[in-house]
Amino acid sequence: MTAAVIDGTAVARQVREEVGKGVAQLVAAGGTAPGLATVLIGDDPASEVYVRNKRRLCVAAGMADLHRHLPGDVDQASAAALIDSLAADPAVSGILLQLPTPAHLDAEALLARIPAAKDVDGLTTANAGLLAQGRPGLRPCTPSGVMVLLDQYDVPLQGAEAVVVGRSVLVGRPMAQLLLERNATVTICHSRTRDLAEVCRRADVLVVAAGIPGLVGADAVKPGATVIDVGIHRGEDGLHGDVDTAAVAAVAGRITPVPGGVGPMTIAMLLANTLTAATAQQGSGG
Repeated sequence: MTAAVIDGTAVARQVREEVGKGVAQLVAAGGTAPGLATVLIGDDPASEVYVRNKRRLCVAAGMADLHRHLPGDVDQASAAALIDSLAADPAVSGILLQLPTPAHLDAEALLARIPAAKDVDGLTTANAGLLAQGRPGLRPCTPSGVMVLLDQYDVPLQGAEAVVVGRSVLVGRPMAQLLLERNATVTICHSRTRDLAEVCRRADVLVVAAGIPGLVGADAVKPGATVIDVGIHRGEDGLHGDVDTAAVAAVAGRITPVPGGVGPMTIAMLLANTLTAATAQQGSGG
């Protein structure tokens, strides 16, 4: 058996095209184009690349690019004042604080200043609480993107055994909650899990977001399972995930590649969240 490859690049393109149409419809109906405020503090090269990609795709979807860049030595009060001004600005539909921030800043306190209605990363405690209670709200982009991939490839979730490796507030926990919403039976694994491979082998759907290169091998995968690799690591010979892709592809039914799997979906869902936020703020439903 060789696993079918889940093409995140193609699905992300579809999502972005749909968002572009939604933006055009909003404007045609007399609304305002959504505005995405990316906030970059300092000059971290990786963060600069991520933000540049987000801004480029935001503009391509017909949205306003309201980027703000603060120096790396900015103080907490000044950074907080910028977030507050964006929160109060009606032109700003969504605010994204690029993480990590410089070490001297309290990123949690800055995130807490973002109104839930403009939290297009889905990271505020308010949106996390709405997700935990199964109520509508803005969802974290990466887990939302995984759900779209599973749906696009007709992966059955109702009654399925799903295992999530990783318990971060960014991916692992919201991923488990989104799967639970779809009536999967969900197990969360982490660094203290006994016999990780044995638990993973139960999964019809295995989502690996542990941040450890090559953590999951063929011995941890049920034959025919769908394997979603959220990890991304730069090695000497290119990018790798948390899954030993070549070995696992011989056992799994479907697998996401790295790169070209979950990664492109994250920005696509950021744009979808920004459109959702703008539609709600402009009173057109959502």
